[in-house]
Amino acid sequence: MTDLRELREGLRAAVRGEVDFGTTARALTTMDASNYRRVPLGVVAPRDADDVAAALSVCRTYGVPVVPRGGGTSIAGQATGTGVVLDFTRHMNRLLSLDPEARTAVVQPGLVLDRLQEAAAPNGLRFGPDPSTHGRCTLGGMIGNNSCGSHSVAWGTTADSVRRLSVVTPRGERLRPGQAWAGAPAGLRELAEGELARLRTGFPELPRRISGYALDALLPEKGADVARSFCGSEGTLGVLTEAVVDLVRAPRARALAVLAYADETGAAEAAAGLLEHGPLTVEGMAADLVPAAADLPRGGAWLFVETGGDTEGEARARAETIVRAADVLDALVVTDPARQRTLWRIREDASGTATRMPDGTEAWPGWEDCAVPPARLGAYLRDFRGLLADHGLRGSPYGHFGDGCIHVRIDFDLLTGPGVARFRRFSEELADLVVAHGGSLSGEHGDGQARAELLPRMYGPDMVALFERVKGVWDPDDLLNPGMLVRPAPLDTNLRFSVLPSEPVDVAFGYPSDGGDFSAAVRRCVGVAKCRTTSVSGPAVMCPSFRATGEEEHSTRGRARLLHEMLAGELVTDGWQSTEVRDALDLCLSCKGCRSDCPVGVDMATYKAEFLHHHYAGRRRPAAHYAMGRLPVWLGWVARTRSAGVVNGLASVGPLARVAKRLGGIAEEREIPRVAGETFTRWWRGRKAVVPSGAGVGAGAGDGDGDGTGDLVVLWPDTFTEHLSPSVGQAAVRVLEAAGLRVALPPTLRPGGRPVGDGRSRSAARLLTARRGRVCCGLTYLSTGQLDHARTVLRRTLDLMEPVLATDAPVVVLEPSCAAALRTDAPELLHDDPRAARLAARVRTFAETLEQYAPHWAPPVLDRPVTGQTHCHQHAVLGDTADRGLRAAAGLTGELSGGCCGLAGNFGFEKGHYEVSVACAEDQLLPAVRQAPDGTVVLADGFSCRTQLEQLAGVRGRHLAEVLAEALG
Repeated sequence: MTDLRELREGLRAAVRGEVDFGTTARALTTMDASNYRRVPLGVVAPRDADDVAAALSVCRTYGVPVVPRGGGTSIAGQATGTGVVLDFTRHMNRLLSLDPEARTAVVQPGLVLDRLQEAAAPNGLRFGPDPSTHGRCTLGGMIGNNSCGSHSVAWGTTADSVRRLSVVTPRGERLRPGQAWAGAPAGLRELAEGELARLRTGFPELPRRISGYALDALLPEKGADVARSFCGSEGTLGVLTEAVVDLVRAPRARALAVLAYADETGAAEAAAGLLEHGPLTVEGMAADLVPAAADLPRGGAWLFVETGGDTEGEARARAETIVRAADVLDALVVTDPARQRTLWRIREDASGTATRMPDGTEAWPGWEDCAVPPARLGAYLRDFRGLLADHGLRGSPYGHFGDGCIHVRIDFDLLTGPGVARFRRFSEELADLVVAHGGSLSGEHGDGQARAELLPRMYGPDMVALFERVKGVWDPDDLLNPGMLVRPAPLDTNLRFSVLPSEPVDVAFGYPSDGGDFSAAVRRCVGVAKCRTTSVSGPAVMCPSFRATGEEEHSTRGRARLLHEMLAGELVTDGWQSTEVRDALDLCLSCKGCRSDCPVGVDMATYKAEFLHHHYAGRRRPAAHYAMGRLPVWLGWVARTRSAGVVNGLASVGPLARVAKRLGGIAEEREIPRVAGETFTRWWRGRKAVVPSGAGVGAGAGDGDGDGTGDLVVLWPDTFTEHLSPSVGQAAVRVLEAAGLRVALPPTLRPGGRPVGDGRSRSAARLLTARRGRVCCGLTYLSTGQLDHARTVLRRTLDLMEPVLATDAPVVVLEPSCAAALRTDAPELLHDDPRAARLAARVRTFAETLEQYAPHWAPPVLDRPVTGQTHCHQHAVLGDTADRGLRAAAGLTGELSGGCCGLAGNFGFEKGHYEVSVACAEDQLLPAVRQAPDGTVVLADGFSCRTQLEQLAGVRGRHLAEVLAEALG
């Protein structure tokens, strides 16, 4: 039995990189993007090839297996293991050189593909293969899996782009595999030359044959290419430390033809016929994976066919030639790069979207990427659909139709014994079906544990025995990634779901999309790792904390992995009291970006609130939870005592401010925001005393409604508008009334006793026992996990809002984070109170209100450019279509950036978060503002965004309502 302490200390003595045997490091690497889970002993982040050799030497001494790992996006289980994981993403992640003349690049295994593409682009070059995970997959992982991507019909697989490799063998030999037997380990040539007949006849000829070892690359007529034969070996032969790869000339212009067909079979049968026209891509997907709002031509399935040229006209002409040659229901040709990116995003997100059936049922990989000859794809799909039906299973095929490679996630039941047994039976029968069509069990993602057991059905026992002999030549001690490709573990063992609780966990939120099951919510993360993308484009938000730190534990996936292990209880053993989970969640900004940007809709902000609720139950909380989590209480007290001036004065005295920040858990670098001298509602009452109002909306309607005879709208006085930015509320009132709407504030009297009838009753008895109150969305309680307080506050709010809910009036919420809390968090927390869902349905943003209730009103035209950032909660929950329309109507031109401002409510104020908060702001918001020309309007609808701009850039951001109100004159 391995002595872990000796192993750890031996590695630390031998390796200059990090050696981490802690719970967090191990938990983060138990899974990849597959159905499988293995708990490693520890993680080593080597700095160079010497470190790799040293780590292999120590592990060989102790008989501990080694698993090389890149981005961890493998779908067949090959990036998991029980020994030591080598993480190449931390240090060995550089582009060493790029030669535009030779069209080559020298890369380290941990280099993310997009970084290579960015470096090659100024030279008009690119790396040919481009998996949908291009923003986070690494070159080492691509070589290990022989990855392909959507452009493989033009530029082939990764093996087609590899020129020479640098490899450390398990016994420490340094090899340089290339052509003409270069870099072959001793015995490989003799073994291959003794099996030439088998190598010439034993491999099916098709463009996407990834399964098994590529031993036919060792044939003399194929150049005896050792580097090519190494590609796709899934880390089982040697450890890659460097690669020389070929680059291709990128077309100067591209066009995208979207071809519509009645169904996926029609699209599949048409795909092969398009190859003669030289397209760059022939990708297919059906309607069940396409968002309803997607702007695609009418049909039930589509081919995405990209063409290139030296000019836009040339690319378009080639695309139109393909449209004419294709028998389509409808077609669309797009040359605008931005619109192309939008359409491609639909295809790239399919790997996550496919994890849920249209009815919400979970679907899983396992048969993710079989490939058949392209001409047989239509027939194969028909048989595949029939096999699914025979087993009572469902799946949504999509993928690389031009190469005959199909991705699909299937609604296997991997939680019960009978379900797992059916998974095995289906896998065996599907393997036979693929082979009957002349195909490969894997067309892109490798065999791993998912398919290696079935390789004898594809290759026969003699070829598989040859694979084992080749493994023995490279790795005689079976040190590297044992259980993969040869002598594999059974495909129905090590399933990652088997360790999760069989009964639902007692939780506070309702998790309506997951049947109320917190385990099912955590299972949503399948490891696609879009959250690990280091740069985002357009309005995307996820995941700002990962982009700030680069640490896996600060990605949405990393946090989901830790929660998975917490529920499993094997590695993280202290459940809700886990400090590892707490520390990983500490830098989650609760921006909710993952709720919309994660292809499977992981909502880490909700999971964080849930965890904090349980973690601090009956325990002392951090000071910031009391200081900022209960902000509405403290600000309400300041308003009632009319002490804003005193509070602001004390906060401006340096020593007193430092003491207050220390006691409140506030970062020393932060300035305490000033409290408004007059609250928004006090201004409103004063205004109503001058301008008589109508009867209001129910109990406590002395707050009244405003001028005009148009539709009634109820303006929500959120905590930030009420106490910190009343000018936003005042501006909104002005604009809404200018648009012809009647404005009212929510009631402030909560009738005593039980509600009567339909909630509109105002009997004398109830009014006599009525209590004053203020509506609140509970946001600050939610973000700090004080869910019992949040529930109390929200129920009190619903009591106050009953008279409003008895009308048809919309509820206008100016602060995006508060609107998001009311629209999603409230009904999910109060899932037992139907009033919460009714209120959520009434919530409108400022722009939505004008669009829906004053459609004929024309805003003042400013004709000015804008900059700033779409609020992260607006992007994730509310949407900004109405805002874009309102800005356009007002002549406010330009796009707002994505990302998160980094302040994120209490997050950026909390002690220990300042540096990450600033890094998040520097990601997109601050550069956008700095680069804006003079006269640009800086828009920031969120109080946190405005505060961050003011404190970090000295810039005053304004709510859209303020900009429009000022323009009214």
